[in-house]
Amino acid sequence: MPQSTGKGIPLSALTIGVVGLGRMGLGMAANAAARGFRTLGSDPSPERVALAQAKGVVALRLADLFAASDVVIASLPTADVVATVVEAPDGFLAKAPEGAVFVDTSTSEAGVSRRLAVLAAEKGLGFIDAPVSGGPAGAEAGTLTMMIGGEAGHLARVLPALEAISAKRLHVGGPGAGNVAKLVNNLLVGAHLLTVSEAVRLSEAAGVPAADVLAVVNAASGRSAVSEVNYPRWVLNGGFDSGFTMGLMRKDVRLAAALATEVGVDLPVSDLVARIWADSAALIADGEDFNRIVEDRQAP
Repeated sequence: MPQSTGKGIPLSALTIGVVGLGRMGLGMAANAAARGFRTLGSDPSPERVALAQAKGVVALRLADLFAASDVVIASLPTADVVATVVEAPDGFLAKAPEGAVFVDTSTSEAGVSRRLAVLAAEKGLGFIDAPVSGGPAGAEAGTLTMMIGGEAGHLARVLPALEAISAKRLHVGGPGAGNVAKLVNNLLVGAHLLTVSEAVRLSEAAGVPAADVLAVVNAASGRSAVSEVNYPRWVLNGGFDSGFTMGLMRKDVRLAAALATEVGVDLPVSDLVARIWADSAALIADGEDFNRIVEDRQAP
C-alpha cells in the first residue's frame, strides 16, 4: 500500500521540485525521493544533476520543473538569486500551476521574502521562507531543523514534503519570520565560536587542556552547540570539515548586522562580532570551513 500524506492523498500524487542540488539541496531531494514523492531536480552543474539522478530524482529544465511541481524547494546562495528564480520570465511565478508553493530554504532576507510572498499570492501561489539548520549532514540524514515564515494554509499544503526532509519544523510567524530567526541563530553561532575560542585560550594558558575544560562547560551553564558539537566534531580533532564555509557564515553575520541597522537596534557586542568576521577575510579564505575562525582567534 502506498504511503499517504495523512489526508488520504498518496505521496505519489504530489510532485516536489528541488532547485539547487548542492550539498544541501541534494540531500533534500534524495530524502524526498526515498519517501515516495515524485521528485524533480534542477542545477546548473551536470555533476550534481547526475548525483541526484542516481538517488531517483528526475532532472528537468528549470521552467519545466516549475510547471510540473506542486511544491518547489529551493536551496540557493543569496536572496538575489532566489528573487531571480522566482521572478524570471520562465520562473516560478510565470510557470507554476495554481496552488503551488515555493519553499525557500536559503539563508535569505526577510524583506525579499515578504515581497515575493505578496507577488506569489497575486498569482494564486504560495511562498514560504524556511531556512534550515543542521548542515549537509542534516540534509543527507533528513534531520534538519526548519525555521518557517509564511501563511499557515501554505504551510499545511507543503507539510508532508517538509516532513520528508526535516526532523523539526518551527513556524515562527508570517512571511520573512523564518529569515529573521535564521539570522539571529547564525549570529549567535558566529559569536559563540569567538567566545568559546577565547575561553579555550584562557583555560590552556592557565594549564587546563581544552578537552578537559569543555567537558566541564558542557556539563554546566556555559555550554552551547559550539562547545558541545563544533569543538569535539570539527575543531579539537583538526577536521574542519563541517561542510559550511567561512564565506557563508560571513554572509549570514553581515546580513544579521544589516538587519539590525534596518530596524534601528543598537547591538554593540554583535557589531564587534560582525567586524571580527568581516576582518577574518584577510586571513581565512571564503572556501575554508567556518570553524577555522577559532584559529584566527588563537593568534597571540
